[in-house]
Amino acid sequence: MVNPVVGIIGGGQLGSMLAAAAKKINIKTIIFSDDINSPAKNFADEFIFGSYDDAKKINEFINEVDVVTFEFENIPYQTLKKINESKKVLPKPEINRIVQNRLSEKDFLNKININTTKYVSVKNDKDLKSNIDLLPAILKTCTLGYDGKGQYKINSSKELDSLRPDFKNEFILEKLIILKKEISIIITRFGKERYEIYEPIENIHEDQILKFSKIPSDINNNISKKSKDWAVKIAEELDYIGTLCVEYFIDKNDNLYVNEIAPRVHNSGHLTINSHNISQFENHIRAICGLEQIKIKKIYDARMQNLIGDDINSYRKKKFKDNEFFFDYLKNEIKKKRKMGHITVTKKC
Repeated sequence: MVNPVVGIIGGGQLGSMLAAAAKKINIKTIIFSDDINSPAKNFADEFIFGSYDDAKKINEFINEVDVVTFEFENIPYQTLKKINESKKVLPKPEINRIVQNRLSEKDFLNKININTTKYVSVKNDKDLKSNIDLLPAILKTCTLGYDGKGQYKINSSKELDSLRPDFKNEFILEKLIILKKEISIIITRFGKERYEIYEPIENIHEDQILKFSKIPSDINNNISKKSKDWAVKIAEELDYIGTLCVEYFIDKNDNLYVNEIAPRVHNSGHLTINSHNISQFENHIRAICGLEQIKIKKIYDARMQNLIGDDINSYRKKKFKDNEFFFDYLKNEIKKKRKMGHITVTKKC
């Protein structure tokens, strides 16, 4: 049987690493991106440039691939639905419809009895000021926004008058907890009750951008088990195929809350490239292509650091030890708060 050709929508670093993982197992990839300078075109076999609502370019893309996936969730639902009529999109478009909106995402989680922090929909200034009992809280746009974009931390009602959110967008107000730790679970679902689950990854954010991830995480066995169980439940409820990330908060009393679901490979899972026999990226390609499921095995403990903005310059000149792995995303422009690369350091378990 000839290996399928995988179409990847989005041309950033996650697309790059998916393409690199696919190449490792002799799977051809074609990137479709609305950015002519997408770094992923340096790693994929082919590259198609076009907007995500350009029917002609989408048809060109469809005709060249066998299965389609994506590296970010904010692709127009109608685009994914249209592609799925001709070529299977995995994970399926309906999942993005839930996860693209923070309110529907949290409603979904609560419906299946998974804990989130308290939240409320905010459509205008009146909604905001009538929910001051949730303060301190964080106001987020329901759609789009990542790495702190479209988010406002509100410590007290005194700050409301100076706040100027654009209420053309719908917002969600989420109660802040006294945060002890953040972790994530990376899970790949191959089919019903067929999973590969990586151990909990401990994450540290700076300026609302992921800075460090490490395994093993410093958490107790109860939290470890619950975080894995909830990830399985989420993946099963969504009938998910591919790699999924569930991000969690742990409060000062060791209560666990789901923060967000990422229906794709995830930044915190970069370290799996060097820590495990099969990375999150390879597992995603294997799952969506219906290839063999191989039991994952941790080879090393690991710590990953994102290289943000100008950080990349000094690393491009460094010499690295045998246990240090530098990844340059080859982005053509260095910007403040932009992820330019990462470095993973491994050590024996």
